[in-house]
Amino acid sequence: MTSNETSQTTSVDDVQAVILVGGKGTRLRPLTLSAPKPMLPTAGLPFLTHLLARISAAGITRIVLGTSFQSKVFEQHFGDGSKMGLSITYVHESEPLGTGGGIRNVLSELTAETVLVFNGDVLCGTDVRSIVETHQTSGAEVTLHLVRVTDPRAFGCVPTDSEGRVTAFLEKTQDPPTDQINAGCYVFNRSVIETIPEGRSVSVEREVFPGLLAEGRHVQGHVDSGYWRDMGTPEDFVRGSADLVRGIAPSPALHGHRGEFLVHDGASVGPGALLIGGTVVGRGAEIGAGARLDGAVIFDGAVVEAGAVIERTIVGFGARIGPRALIRDGVIGDGADIGARCELLRGARIWPGVKIPDGGIRFSTDV
Repeated sequence: MTSNETSQTTSVDDVQAVILVGGKGTRLRPLTLSAPKPMLPTAGLPFLTHLLARISAAGITRIVLGTSFQSKVFEQHFGDGSKMGLSITYVHESEPLGTGGGIRNVLSELTAETVLVFNGDVLCGTDVRSIVETHQTSGAEVTLHLVRVTDPRAFGCVPTDSEGRVTAFLEKTQDPPTDQINAGCYVFNRSVIETIPEGRSVSVEREVFPGLLAEGRHVQGHVDSGYWRDMGTPEDFVRGSADLVRGIAPSPALHGHRGEFLVHDGASVGPGALLIGGTVVGRGAEIGAGARLDGAVIFDGAVVEAGAVIERTIVGFGARIGPRALIRDGVIGDGADIGARCELLRGARIWPGVKIPDGGIRFSTDV
């Protein structure tokens, strides 16, 4: 039986999805000062839209969002989920509870016996049904989605035996015994969630999973080679958005042609402008004549004036980039105003509303 055939026969009738979206997204500041990370435009759509569409495509329609930071923004945008064919409920945590505590905090909204949990900041192309299938056929109490990476030292390292059972859970070790890492997606039997301590911060990585293994409980690994990226840093956010635009990262929320750029409705692009590298131009944004955008993420309403060069950079809502400015590997906050001929390089971050005069910052001398 092929993986597609398997996924088609997998039962998801009694499966609910939980998405943890309570983080503050500090690594993406200043963009997350005004919007929670899962709501930042990614290929022109709120990042969470891509995940919700993937869950919906798997046939899972009951979703619980575990919120904290700027929690009202999610409900204002997605409502009850009916526009996407989903039923979404919201549970707020008033103080940080960690991954395990966040899952335990939504228990009152869980009616299914099988619960699929996602971290709300991971871009992934894995077949959701195949993870559920592994959980169902293995008889596990918890199943962890694992991916293989070149350098696993920065992630939770998860070795498995010949039958795929998890044998250890090692958080960010410098001498990892395997290249398999925790991909931030789990399948829980509801009964396991009931045992997580209530009302305090709990880490699934440091407490729940090691505790289950110490008790000899069945924790299964589901390993695959599908697309996966943690979207926590500006570099990864830019690359993930570009991969969506170019079709490298799959998303049921995006339709139509994939290529080097994506220009959303209401945006304008001047003559001679070059858009490459998976650049996305948001609604109502303006790109001036002769501008060059390579792997740029331009939020709604931003203005890039004539001759500006923007590479691997996020430009926030309503920001302005002046003529012949050069921005490389940067983050420009909402409403910021970057003057003509400025050069911002090597990870520069400009806070919302900041105004830099013409030629105010340069890394090279004027010719």
